[in-house]
Amino acid sequence: MKAYEGANIRNVAVVGHGHAGKTSLVSAMLYSAGSTPRFGRVDDGNATTDHDEEEIARKMSVGASLAHVEWGTTKINVVDTPGFNMFVHEAKLVLPVVDAAIVVVDGVAGVEVVTQRVWNYCEEFQTPRLIVASRMDRERADADRVLESLTTAFGRSVIPLELPIGTEKHFRGVVDLVRMKAYTYELAGDGKGRETEIPADMKDRVQKAHEKLVEFVAEGNDALMEEFFEKGTIPEEDLIPALHNAIREDKIFPVIFGSGLGNIGADRVMDFIVDYTPAPSEHEWVQGEAASSSNGQPPRRHETDAEPTSLYVFKTVSDPYAGRISYFKVFSGIVKNDTSLQNFSRNSVEKLAHISIMQGKTSVPINELHAGDIGAIAKLKDTLTGDTLGDKSAPIQYPRVKLSEPAITFAIEPKSRADEDKLGPGIHKLMEEDAMLRFFRDAQTKEFLIAGTGQQHIEVVVSKLKKRYHTEVNLKAPKVPYRETIRGKADVQGKHKKQTGGHGQYGDCKIKMEPLPRGGDFEFVNDIFGGAIPKNYIAPVEKGIRDAAARGHLAGFPMVDFRVILYDGSYHDVDSNDMSFQMAGRIAFRKAMEQAKPTLLEPVMSVEITIPDEFAGSVMGDLNSRRGRIQGMDNKGGNTVVKAEAPMAEMLTYGVDLTSMTQGRGSFSMEMNHYDVVPAMLQEKIVEKARAARGDVKEEEE
Repeated sequence: MKAYEGANIRNVAVVGHGHAGKTSLVSAMLYSAGSTPRFGRVDDGNATTDHDEEEIARKMSVGASLAHVEWGTTKINVVDTPGFNMFVHEAKLVLPVVDAAIVVVDGVAGVEVVTQRVWNYCEEFQTPRLIVASRMDRERADADRVLESLTTAFGRSVIPLELPIGTEKHFRGVVDLVRMKAYTYELAGDGKGRETEIPADMKDRVQKAHEKLVEFVAEGNDALMEEFFEKGTIPEEDLIPALHNAIREDKIFPVIFGSGLGNIGADRVMDFIVDYTPAPSEHEWVQGEAASSSNGQPPRRHETDAEPTSLYVFKTVSDPYAGRISYFKVFSGIVKNDTSLQNFSRNSVEKLAHISIMQGKTSVPINELHAGDIGAIAKLKDTLTGDTLGDKSAPIQYPRVKLSEPAITFAIEPKSRADEDKLGPGIHKLMEEDAMLRFFRDAQTKEFLIAGTGQQHIEVVVSKLKKRYHTEVNLKAPKVPYRETIRGKADVQGKHKKQTGGHGQYGDCKIKMEPLPRGGDFEFVNDIFGGAIPKNYIAPVEKGIRDAAARGHLAGFPMVDFRVILYDGSYHDVDSNDMSFQMAGRIAFRKAMEQAKPTLLEPVMSVEITIPDEFAGSVMGDLNSRRGRIQGMDNKGGNTVVKAEAPMAEMLTYGVDLTSMTQGRGSFSMEMNHYDVVPAMLQEKIVEKARAARGDVKEEEE
């Protein structure tokens, strides 16, 4: 394949709600452009951009996938992204490297929860948007209702550039409101529109829609407005560049119509991408983060071949056979085979041996890529997602995409000893390609934990572990990391005395214990005067108290937020030693706990829940039943955002329950906020359960 220059490249991400028809639209584009010999279908498991074994099995996208078409003299790089809540972060990760987003909405459902979410991502990155109302051949598909849904959600800047010909199963083409021409198609045909006359029964409606479009484009442009008033319209040769500029500047969000599965309108989508979305070379520059530069300002690059070479890795795929494959965009300069580039993120040198461009899972070798193009390379030794590589003499670091923290955590344990050996390497390979996956060990509960965006996300990870790395695991709800603290004060003596012929053991300390504010952890104060306890025995007393605090008093949970003041004691010249004073410290701790009103603390999470308005009442009622406290509510485009605090113990199964309550349309994020006292009525049950799990028998005092 030939190398394209920036002016003849278009990079687009296809985004939207799950099952809106994104992958089918991409398949239609590839087939209509002759890039694939047959039409790939999701249901048949042969869609070009749904090639992962999990995507084929589940009939849905779980990761971003790259494809390309040559359309006229232009190369279009298409990134197909997932539309389900659990995997939509993949869409956010690719937006910095594309120049426009194709927002696909369902012809029946209109704007849905994830549509709003990806729209917000586009706002964040100032990405121009083209809206495709897809699946218009479905029963109950309605263009007017879709447009109303879009304008309600996104404002009056949503303007149709086409009107559909026919409805539901009789949908057979579109009228282009810019060129004022009609195009008809054969259902499930070759995807080539036949230019025809505008149907007579549509002419009035088409004329009104054309005038409305022209008037909107002319707004704010004196020269165009003058031409519009003078001629009553704007000629096509002026209207197309004016539309192009308005779309690039986010002043207009055009809507066109089609059907991916029916292969109606895919050629029009590609025409619109070429005509109306910006080329990489049209950007003023790409801003880097703070780095060394001559004027003290963060460096930046124009997307041209003339600038020093730089590229940004936006996705990593861990292939069991090819190894690590890095997907990247060339932001400046020209990238060639056998070039050595500096990884500015990791301060290492990488050699680019076999550059390729991706067509789904198939790599197509290419000798060079120009500024603005997207490619892939296998087996870079250090490079991961978010890294910047470039010419060593011109350092730059492009900003990484910030994602929210994972919402759900499971305890994970291997099924066998063989699985135990493979678990760590397998998960770390999956973490390289999945930015929302976490794997760590809880220092308190000693469990290995795996965290992700939701139960389905974790299930996909477990399935990949089994299929790719032959590792089988069990998932279970994680233990809640309770802690213990005190609400009162104590003043006690801890004495350890043992005589066993020869040297004995003797340690004696007096301590005061008092609570600290939340987050105070542990404070040890040495208040010994006059050598009642020699200096070399102070540290053993503290160690004895720390060891006892780590094992807790009520139920074996670590003790926090308390202060111990060591103020007196005694020792024996012969029988005292470090171990004796450690034991004295432990005894003093246990006695103090009897007086200091011990209590349990539980982790309380900050929760942010996004739900359609109609589910707000039931979700808030459910939160109250989970001992949640509503902190605030906000309304964003037909969705309610609820901010709350709730105990972790009540939120372990929340992902599944929220899906059930909102018919799969709700999403949430959750992170640790603080520890708070467990209500008295629940403490006894937690203590009993914890002691039973440990087979605990309360230690006798010495």
